[in-house]
Amino acid sequence: MVYAIPSLSSEKGGVEELLKLWREHWHIENRLHYVRDVTFGEDRSQVRSGKAPQVMAAMRNLAISLLRLAGAENIASAIRKYAAKPALAFAAIDFQLKE
Repeated sequence: MVYAIPSLSSEKGGVEELLKLWREHWHIENRLHYVRDVTFGEDRSQVRSGKAPQVMAAMRNLAISLLRLAGAENIASAIRKYAAKPALAFAAIDFQLKE
């Protein structure tokens, strides 16, 4: 059982609207923030000065986005896959080394 106190008035949205907003919030939390916190260990990061934390967050978001665009459902599994075979990562983004 979950209880919430919304600031949305009943005139602006009913139960269905509140449920939609609640689900959208947790969708973002589960698809992005959880992956950044757990898979990438963002909360354990010791990068704390200057613009570095923002840059690292942007790099994590980019990595997650690229993995999702490549069809990854499980980010942790995809990271292990590409770490074991880096050539697959380059192939996924159609990167070719010049000879």
